[in-house]
Amino acid sequence: MRGMENAPSVVLADRAAYLDAVEEVRAAAAAYYGDGTSALDDDTFDRLMRGIAAYEAARPEDAVEQSPTALVAAGAVEGGDVVHSVPMLSLDNVFGQEDLERWGTGLARRLGGEPRGFHVGPKIDGLAVAAYYTGGKLVRLVTRGNGTTGEDVSHAIGTVDGLPEVLAAPVSVEVRGEIVLTNDQFEEANRIRAEYGEPVFSNPRNAAAGSLRATGRAYTIPLSCYAYTLLPAADGDDTADERGFAERTHSALMDTLGALGVRTVADTPVGARTVATLGEALAYIETVAARRDALPLGIDGVVIKADHPDDQRTAGTGSRAPRWAVAYKFPAVEKTTRIVDVTWATGRTGFLAPRAQLEPVEIAGVTVAFATLHSPGMIGKLDLRIGDTVTVRRAGDVIPYVVGPVVAARTGAETPIALPEKCPGCGGEIDSSQERWRCVQGRACDLSRSVEYAVGRDQLDIEGLGPKIVVRLVADGAVADIADLFTLTREQLVAATGSEKNSDKILANILAAKERPLSRVFCALGVRGTGRSMSRRIARHFGTMAAIVDADAAALQEVDGIGPEKAAMLLAELAELAPVIAKLKAAGVDKDEPRVAAVGQSADAVDGEPGEELPLAGMTVVATGSMTGPLAALSRTAVNELIERAGGRAGSSVSKSTTLLVAGANAGSKKAKAESLGVRVVTPEEFGETVAAYLP
Repeated sequence: MRGMENAPSVVLADRAAYLDAVEEVRAAAAAYYGDGTSALDDDTFDRLMRGIAAYEAARPEDAVEQSPTALVAAGAVEGGDVVHSVPMLSLDNVFGQEDLERWGTGLARRLGGEPRGFHVGPKIDGLAVAAYYTGGKLVRLVTRGNGTTGEDVSHAIGTVDGLPEVLAAPVSVEVRGEIVLTNDQFEEANRIRAEYGEPVFSNPRNAAAGSLRATGRAYTIPLSCYAYTLLPAADGDDTADERGFAERTHSALMDTLGALGVRTVADTPVGARTVATLGEALAYIETVAARRDALPLGIDGVVIKADHPDDQRTAGTGSRAPRWAVAYKFPAVEKTTRIVDVTWATGRTGFLAPRAQLEPVEIAGVTVAFATLHSPGMIGKLDLRIGDTVTVRRAGDVIPYVVGPVVAARTGAETPIALPEKCPGCGGEIDSSQERWRCVQGRACDLSRSVEYAVGRDQLDIEGLGPKIVVRLVADGAVADIADLFTLTREQLVAATGSEKNSDKILANILAAKERPLSRVFCALGVRGTGRSMSRRIARHFGTMAAIVDADAAALQEVDGIGPEKAAMLLAELAELAPVIAKLKAAGVDKDEPRVAAVGQSADAVDGEPGEELPLAGMTVVATGSMTGPLAALSRTAVNELIERAGGRAGSSVSKSTTLLVAGANAGSKKAKAESLGVRVVTPEEFGETVAAYLP
């Protein structure tokens, strides 16, 4: 859990720096709570707030009136016309295991003993609202504002998915939740905005804030709500059952919300749960953090609440936050920075790839200086410019990319991004008829790179065919696609290498490469939208190249990780590669993929035939460090393939869900983390004995 901690707070050296920070926070909060256009990303805002709090703790005489640390909405200047029945408080934040344990110790001290359980759920990264129901009908919708008063946004009633206009029972209650745009809704919102000639949103959080308040538009932006608590009606006309809300556990209130037909944080893919200890809460946090990148909406942490109402009352509430609840914040995956320049390159498949050079910024522990801009069409759709302040996202192993510009931060000094007139790879013509521009030569634009990739260790593994030899073979016209590798003559190789001995070795290696399984051959094709892992999934699903080629969009979507958009792209790629695939078959490169039981399944049968129990069935295995013993000759991809052949799931990071860590030499932090989590650790030699029957 220590690796999940965020960057430290901003250090404010003197009162001038403190006053500047206060002004920056208040301006950013006012912009966000006003129209959702804040130029500060969430992490920078949090670090400034922590810096202000630290400065005020050290020098309380310097603290200004209306400091953002004393306000419920952390700097919001304006509230609204509607007074909240109960203040909509902020939550204090913790940024690691030690912080959380310190909070838990303080809570236990206030209670005079351990709490009677905790409710834990995802912290939705959106805009807090209060929804007022009378007799089961939604009659008013109010933003949090400054926490005491909020803005009436009842014009949005009927446009928020998950917040029904009529509840399942005719009760008078107040529902509080977070308004968000899911990832799909965010894409749809920007498509709609572009159609109407308006600037796109820079990120889903700001988009939700701006869209909820907007009136008079010719279009409607789709929104979603995830509720996090339930209160009785404020008018005193509630029923006995509704008055009893104050005596229910938080878990029971969440169940009631669900029964009323309201979507709650428990309806997210990671769910919500009640746990007995903070240790169990930390295990849940670990699980949520591991799944964060794949979620269909933005979350920035986990909320931990004392579940029992007596514990909540005893712990009490401070001026801006309850003492019985806290937010465990995850490291930011989005930051704002500035585009310094844009460069262009042509990829292996012929598509032009624009790349933004950025003012370096740290995101999730990595310094990011470059980010992809996807395509010329996307540059136009986002209206990106050199000098723009932009939101950059980095999640997991995904290449950092620019989400959009912060239009409110423009100064007028920004300049348009120049689009290429010729292919940056070969200087030839460009096909600009689609959103993604492509060299008219396609894969032939930089054929050498495609062939170099295909002969690599994790694909065809043809040792001896280095970059210089590949370039010479392409220049001589001996290789026009990867299938030509398998029809090379000794004379052609001698001409390219200048050595008969080396040529004979390469020919032997080419002959051996004909026996590579389908997953390796498919990966060598360089199909856009696939890599080593996806190639294995496709190969193991279909079994033969013929089955892959014959598959339609529906069949492709049966493979884990392939949706409608990727299926359409794969069909186009396979159609383009059909001549190469036919040549490979004619050259004798047409091996099936070895059939194994599905990942995580015991191998009682494969294709209807009885089989032995796979040694790694149901296990998630991570390999790290330099492999030795029987695994010494295997690449990391080959080790992952071995894990899957033996029935396991190959993981890339250690978490509570990891079953086994194979720790080679210089295993480093993954081994330490596995030991701290109680994950079993074995040597490559021990692991080799377990999977000996499945070694290549």
